[in-house]
Amino acid sequence: MTPSPARLRADAISAGYDNATILDGLSIDVLDGSFTVIVGPNACGKSTLLRALTRLLPATDGHVLLDGRAIASYRPKEIARELGLLPQSSIAPDAITVADLVARGRYPHQGVLRRWSPEDEAAVAAAMAATEITDLSGRRVDALSGGQRQRVWVAMALAQQASILLLDEPTTFLDIAHQIDLMELFTDLHRTGTTIVAVLHDLNQASRYATHLVAMKDGHIVAQGEPAAVVTADLVEEVFGLPCVVYPDPVTGTPAVAPIGRARVPSPTAGATR
Repeated sequence: MTPSPARLRADAISAGYDNATILDGLSIDVLDGSFTVIVGPNACGKSTLLRALTRLLPATDGHVLLDGRAIASYRPKEIARELGLLPQSSIAPDAITVADLVARGRYPHQGVLRRWSPEDEAAVAAAMAATEITDLSGRRVDALSGGQRQRVWVAMALAQQASILLLDEPTTFLDIAHQIDLMELFTDLHRTGTTIVAVLHDLNQASRYATHLVAMKDGHIVAQGEPAAVVTADLVEEVFGLPCVVYPDPVTGTPAVAPIGRARVPSPTAGATR
C-alpha cells in the first residue's frame, strides 16, 4: 500500500509540561495508510508528541491539523471516532471487568439516539478475540497480570475502530511471543487500511514493522524515512550513544542492530605488556 498525503500533521508545534518545553517548533506529517514508528532515547519527546497529536496535550505554539482542520476545533467524540490512543500507562476504574472496559472503546459511537447495538457487540468481541483475551472477559482488570492488562487496553483501542491508531509503547509488560503477536496484529490492521503511529523502544522491531521510521532526540526529529535509509550505525550512535553494527535481518532483510557494548570495544592498551 502506498501512503496517501497526511490526514494528521503537526505544523511547527511547541509543547511541554509546566514551564518546561519538550517539543520546540516540531513538524511532522503522518502519511495516511502508513505504519509510522517513532524511536529515540528516554525523555526525547516521543510520548509528548503522541499526546499533542491527539489534543491530550495542547500545543503552546503551532497547529495540529486533522483532515486540514485545526484539531482544537473538533468535539471530543469527533476526534475519538478518527483517532485512537493507547497511552503508555492507563488506570482502570475499580472492579471493572475486562468486557466492560473493552466496551468503553465504543463510547465515541454512542449518542442520544444511538444506543448499544449488535455492531458494538461484534466490535468488542472481535477486539477481544484479536488480542486473545476472550477467556478473560468476566475477570476484573485489577486482578490481571501486567501483560494481560496491556492486552485489555489494546483491545479497548481496537474496539474504538478509529481510522488512525496511536500507540505509546504498546508492547510494554509483554513477553517476546506476545510482543510479536501484537506487532503482527498491528501489521494486519495496517494492511486493511488503519494508519498506525507507534512509539517503540526496540529498534529491531521498529525496523521490521515500520513503513516510515522517525528518529527523535532532544525534542526534535533527527531523521525520518524508510527504515533502510534511517537505521545506520552512525544514526544509532548519534541518537542513542550506542556503538553498534547494522546488518540485514535474516528473516525480513530489514535493518537489524547488534550493540557492540563496552566489553567488546578494545581498550587502547589492549595487548600491551608490562
